Amino acid sequence: MFFFRFGWVAFGGPAAHIALMEEELVRKRKWLSEEAFLDYMGMTNLIPGPNSTEMTMHVGYHRGGIKGLFLAGIGFILPATMITLAIAIFYDEIRDISVIQPVISGIKAAVISFIAAAIIKLGRKAAKSTLLIVIGILAIVACLFGLNEILVILSAGLLGLLLSFSKKRDQLKFFIGLPLLVVAAGLSKTTKIFLIFLKIGAVLFGSGYVLFAYLDGELIKNLGWLTHSDLVEAVAVGQMTPGPVLSTATFIGYQLGGWTGGLAATLGIFLPAFLFVWLLNPIVKKMRSSPALNSFLDCVNIAAVAVMIYVTFEMTKSIVVDWKTALIAVLSFGVYFYWKKINAFIIIIGGGILGFVLSYLPF
Repeated sequence: MFFFRFGWVAFGGPAAHIALMEEELVRKRKWLSEEAFLDYMGMTNLIPGPNSTEMTMHVGYHRGGIKGLFLAGIGFILPATMITLAIAIFYDEIRDISVIQPVISGIKAAVISFIAAAIIKLGRKAAKSTLLIVIGILAIVACLFGLNEILVILSAGLLGLLLSFSKKRDQLKFFIGLPLLVVAAGLSKTTKIFLIFLKIGAVLFGSGYVLFAYLDGELIKNLGWLTHSDLVEAVAVGQMTPGPVLSTATFIGYQLGGWTGGLAATLGIFLPAFLFVWLLNPIVKKMRSSPALNSFLDCVNIAAVAVMIYVTFEMTKSIVVDWKTALIAVLSFGVYFYWKKINAFIIIIGGGILGFVLSYLPF
């Protein structure tokens, strides 16, 4: 019940979620030690999936075994999924109303500031060496030449493994095989949605914002099911709701295929996290001590940031289309960095209000 209640009020993103869990579960309830909590944090960085969601699963496994893992994970995910689905249904009804369109444009412009901020924060952590910076630049170049984002990020990770292997052959103790699912043309759209999000969930390293870089390649370039504007709307929903950012998959799935699409996307994006935690929780310390796996992660992280830079540039071109949206984007970026503790929800609402007000200007 703790994680179900927590899921309704867990605003602020993964960093805030983990800080709240540490305060409540380690310091107050003493469900696990500080050392165990830190080990689980390290594990969430070494495997694909949403960090704070996987932390709930690790704690659940720690307290109640496999049953605890699934109850904790589902309890945390369910509130965000329910809220996001309700927003998707409501949003679908109002998005074409003319008076609402300037509000939505203002919200989209404001959301660009969150993505830019995520890139800056993640980039500072990911750019650990000159070699990693070079790999990041190469990843951007690969995207400019039209390579699929998932392929770019996984290739960077494999390069990291090779570099680690070349330094010390006896350090390569793990081989990560992440099969890329091929969506057959004859499958139903709901099944395709499930498989696409399952594939993304199985290879999604880093921040939840990286999801949108993956979706750019899968749903915009490959299938043409979404636009960059649709992705920014999904980011806004993720910032306005509690729980994991990846619950925006529910919103996107609903836009693509109604109720069944929303449920298929949700199941697909979160299922790998349950499986990874289930399989790997018993060997947390062993994986943390693997230089090869750490090298893989370093290269994946820098490539993910590089892909986010490319996708954000493409998004911005389709969202910031006039001086009004440009003004909202710049102001939102300034507010976000000047008042560092301001809630993202306030900036989103502010962007919507400003978009509405500016729409009445005659120029």
